[in-house]
Amino acid sequence: MTVKVAIAQINSTVGDLAGNADKILVACRQAHADGADIVVTPELSLVGYPPEDLLLRPSFYAKSADAFATLTAALAELRGLHVVLCHPLVQERLCYNAASVVCDGAVLGIYRKSALPNDAVFDEKRYFTAAHDTFVFTVGGVAFGINICEDTWYPEPPARARASGAQVLLVPNGSPFHLRKQHLRHEVMLANVSSQGLALVYANLVGGQDELIFDGNSFVLDASGVVCATLAHCAEDLRIVDFDAGGRPLTDPHRPPEAQRSVEAQAYAALVLGVRDYVRKNGFPGVVIGLSGGVDSALTLAIAVDALGADQVRTVMMPSPYTAEISWVDSRDMAKRIGVRYDEIAINDCFAAFRTTLAGEFAGLAEDTTEENIQARIRGTILMALSNKHGLIVLTTGNKSEMAVGYCTLYGDMAGGFAVIKDIAKTLVYRLCAYRNTISDVIPARILTRAPSAELRPDQTDQDSLPPYEVLDAIMQMYMEENLGIADILDAGFRREDVERITRLIKINEYKRRQAPVGIRITHRAFGRDWRYPITSKFRE
Repeated sequence: MTVKVAIAQINSTVGDLAGNADKILVACRQAHADGADIVVTPELSLVGYPPEDLLLRPSFYAKSADAFATLTAALAELRGLHVVLCHPLVQERLCYNAASVVCDGAVLGIYRKSALPNDAVFDEKRYFTAAHDTFVFTVGGVAFGINICEDTWYPEPPARARASGAQVLLVPNGSPFHLRKQHLRHEVMLANVSSQGLALVYANLVGGQDELIFDGNSFVLDASGVVCATLAHCAEDLRIVDFDAGGRPLTDPHRPPEAQRSVEAQAYAALVLGVRDYVRKNGFPGVVIGLSGGVDSALTLAIAVDALGADQVRTVMMPSPYTAEISWVDSRDMAKRIGVRYDEIAINDCFAAFRTTLAGEFAGLAEDTTEENIQARIRGTILMALSNKHGLIVLTTGNKSEMAVGYCTLYGDMAGGFAVIKDIAKTLVYRLCAYRNTISDVIPARILTRAPSAELRPDQTDQDSLPPYEVLDAIMQMYMEENLGIADILDAGFRREDVERITRLIKINEYKRRQAPVGIRITHRAFGRDWRYPITSKFRE
């Protein structure tokens, strides 16, 4: 005899209590029809994760409790099915991140989260009280314990479950994605769960929530740490795993664990998911993108079409007096290859009008970045006008390297609703374009080989103003993502001039980044929730 445990890797939407409950019910019905005894849902799957300051509103808890009661009653039709249902809970005026086990219309027990993360993108201590529960229930002679997400990043909560008799640890998760995260998860689970002789069912959320991506990638480990099952990357999935009478998971020979995807494949799928969910969950009918003939807008366009379909993506090329002919040609070529609407709106007349209007103010002064920024802001105004008129959201095209050093224009190329590649370094942009072209050849080769340029003055290239992107990205990663000091970066062999220049630019452009649109996070430290530096600061290393 075996016990069948189903992982319901679902895509919840924050605050959509009825919609989330329906998703859970549909998954449970399917699992029950397939013979499951237990279904594990992701962390806070009933309300979506993270609810942030919705968790400060009493009405949110009241409506969550109503949704929980309604769903529990509906699940009673699935006789004998044990569902690990995750929800916020108020008890004696304290708020908890909870997982309840419901069966046949009754709550068999509740587990309340112990370890509340309060770093990186997490603020759970702002909302929840830590508990030190254990809850173990038995199905088919196998004892199942529960931890929630961060609990398993420490040895004590799994140890308490083990001491209470658990053989298998069920772990609902709201674990956000970043590159190489899955490898880190496996390492931590081996150290804190497998080392204690527990098998593990890791049920992770999937979907985009503002800047966060939840990648799914749920998995099952046996007590020795061997991966016995994996679920889909960046897609909903339902998987049943059999456990024998000793609590050992059995590998399905018809669906062996999946091999780890490449970094590029992981990142690209996450970006596609992030765009799809942000646009659709917020009710936009489509997107508009300013094409430049450059690599950043090309990658953004490919992601948008893969996420939404060509019919929901509109592109606009806005040439200036400095736009090279090859930029026109390559933009038209890509738009044709990928099948989107493409329009050209020249900004020459608008630019001339601004020059005329400001001629008195600028008399006797040489042209500089002011005139460059005017062109970018004209383009931003045109895109926002199209957004307002047609209800489309503007996808901005700035990358992380540019955002780091301020190589972007406030109210210009930074104007928009969602920044798709704001956490993608320029060198990774090229790798992602090359990866996308292995699927189908949609990005013209010349876009990937020509020198990048903002085309805001004659014969301009990015490297007129910036170090080579290989240097910039490496220094940015060490300083910003890895938090290394200037001395450490110098020891790695970089020129003092480049290190001091790039770190200074990162510091003085904080005010720009604070005004940038929200965008997808794919590294372990992105500008935004992960990076909270003061704008006004006299500190120097």
